[in-house]
Amino acid sequence: MLCITDHSRQGKTLRLRFGTIGAPIQTPKSGTPAAIACIRELSLNALEIAWVRSVRIKDDACLAIKNIAQECDVKLSVHAPYYINLNSQTSELMAKSDERLLAAARKGYLAGAGDIIFHPGSYHGQPPRQVYERIRQKLQDIQEILRAEGVDVTLRPETMGKSALFGSLEEVIRLAREVVGVAPCIDVAHLHARTGDGSFNSYREFADMFELVHKELGELGLRNLHFHCSGIEYGSRGELNHLPLEESDLEWRAFLQACHDFDVRGTIVFESPNIEKDALLAQAAYCELLN
Repeated sequence: MLCITDHSRQGKTLRLRFGTIGAPIQTPKSGTPAAIACIRELSLNALEIAWVRSVRIKDDACLAIKNIAQECDVKLSVHAPYYINLNSQTSELMAKSDERLLAAARKGYLAGAGDIIFHPGSYHGQPPRQVYERIRQKLQDIQEILRAEGVDVTLRPETMGKSALFGSLEEVIRLAREVVGVAPCIDVAHLHARTGDGSFNSYREFADMFELVHKELGELGLRNLHFHCSGIEYGSRGELNHLPLEESDLEWRAFLQACHDFDVRGTIVFESPNIEKDALLAQAAYCELLN
């Protein structure tokens, strides 16, 4: 299905791109180039490369990824390794964490990905304000290294689905306001699960989120957003498992309506168990709002 989201083919203004985190399930063979081609065949136009275990790829392979993504008009992002924790409790663990994020940014840049998504860290029982200051300083240091190397990427700390983890909506937006080269990755399902009580799941709450983004990051903030979305199972302490959209209580249509009403621009990638099915479902629902 092609619509306004497919701006390069329709000649219309881009609003939102839809895609998957990792290769679509029906990708016929392994490798990111095959995943990009499958994304294009599905009439989606975004892919988040899932380097979630490690970053082990050669420069020439990165350049091949960049070329096919440009040919297919597929916007790339990278999900950095899960083991990043910018509040690591030993110097050895912190050094490893820094290197994982730097590696994802360097290789992602070569591959044509402008956004590097990562899990920012854990509170480790420390005061949130103290953890915030440490993570803010780490991101400033890492961006200084990347800029000195000419690596022009946006680092996007992700909102997290458990209250024990750093990554509330307010925290990631504040980081984006205070650190050059940082912007939020808003995981809608995580924010819903993080509460533990089923809130953050209505049009009004999604609208409040966009009003906060506008207040803190301005009009440009609403024009450059990156979302994760899926259904989600949760308990009193937050996230348990990802679910297909239609098997969950997430009010995803209300979220898309708020995106439309606030003229949000950017990318939505899905990590449901049926990733491309939910991406196509949401894209079709969004296209209906544009007609």
